[in-house]
Amino acid sequence: MTRDIPSPKRIAPLATLRYPDADAINGPLAESFGALGEQDFERRSHFIDGRFENLYVGRDRLPGLDALLAFATAVGARTLGPDCPPLRCGFWLNAMPPGSGTSRHSHEENDELLSGVYYVAVPEHSGDIGFQDGPFRTQVRPSAGMLLLFPPSLVHWVEPHRGEGLRLSVAFNLGPRDGDAV
Repeated sequence: MTRDIPSPKRIAPLATLRYPDADAINGPLAESFGALGEQDFERRSHFIDGRFENLYVGRDRLPGLDALLAFATAVGARTLGPDCPPLRCGFWLNAMPPGSGTSRHSHEENDELLSGVYYVAVPEHSGDIGFQDGPFRTQVRPSAGMLLLFPPSLVHWVEPHRGEGLRLSVAFNLGPRDGDAV
């Protein structure tokens, strides 16, 4: 089934839209994530303030994840324009319990063309994502189902989670496909 890929709303240099199947996948995706054990993660990285910020699992481990990443890749290709090469999508999960945040960072260490984040579970007061572009600072209050795209070079962070419950997101980088399947 082919679906029209919507144009994201642009808040230069950010673009945001709602994933059309968000209501169908967010509950099962969050529930399946909660059932994962330590042995289910292929790897974890960025151990900061007592937690791993990046959690890596196979696409087949969480229901709806593969379709979400395919959608994000298609939206990314549309955002990048007609000269966009075939894209690969590398992803990881970020599970933030109360009291957690992320430090300032960017994603420009490889050949990424676009970075993004999709929000699965966003409890109230769970922290805005902030962006710094030269002298300009932008805060975005995420909501479940939001897909946010931005340049990999854009410095960003997540404010501390001051709410209750787990804040769960899927972060990703899109770059030129180098022979691997997307």
